[in-house]
Amino acid sequence: MSVVGEERRSRWTELAAVDNVRDLGGLPVEGGGSTRFGVAFRASTPQQATADDVALLVDGLGIRTLLDLRLHDEAAREGHGLLGEAGPTVVNLPIRKGDSTVRDVVMPDTRKTDLGLLYEQLLAGSAASIVTAARNVADPERHSVLFHCAAGKDRTGVLAAVLLDAVGVRAEAIVEDYALTAEREHRVRERLVQIPAYSDLPPVAEGVMGVKAAAIRRFVETLRATHGGAAEFLLRHGLAEDELTALRDALVTPPTSAAD
Repeated sequence: MSVVGEERRSRWTELAAVDNVRDLGGLPVEGGGSTRFGVAFRASTPQQATADDVALLVDGLGIRTLLDLRLHDEAAREGHGLLGEAGPTVVNLPIRKGDSTVRDVVMPDTRKTDLGLLYEQLLAGSAASIVTAARNVADPERHSVLFHCAAGKDRTGVLAAVLLDAVGVRAEAIVEDYALTAEREHRVRERLVQIPAYSDLPPVAEGVMGVKAAAIRRFVETLRATHGGAAEFLLRHGLAEDELTALRDALVTPPTSAAD
């Protein structure tokens, strides 16, 4: 059984028009315990969500904060559909490669993209956005939080990996969480290409549409080797120690003692 496998069904949220929504809960943490359900959700773009989808997200999952990781003009153009009108606070926090354009982020060299390198570039260009995202997830008043980009794989995957590593989730569990997108990749692409801005995406598994476990594994290894891990990265870029503690408290359920 994989480290993620037994929680897989309960982590996915099934919606009619958004295909890649899952809870960050249920992942094993070094030293014991696991990530808490119902705090943070990762997703593909929710802009096509139906009214029933929105009801499930807002009333069912309690989504109060929407972190949009797309570029400012991309987010302004695409919007958030019915979900954006339903009450959650929307915060645009671009995950980008320095001076990126929409095409740089969404469709680099579509069939030759080195995803591992891309993820390192996104981290390097997005420290302020990542720290602000961590603050939102750490704040109980913001819960539940849903963060997304377009496919919910690359920009979303980088933020998910940073958050999970920062609270001590095991590396292989971070990799397996990322790789779950492969189960929905065909559906995600089919829905995205209906949107003009994303209509030129390559076929599934090619270039930027790949879901490569090795890429996120390399990213986590580099994050730890170069920055001392996500917690140190966040602290060096402005997160306070008490905010890091709050992030861990928000995302981690401690192990149950034998006496309990």
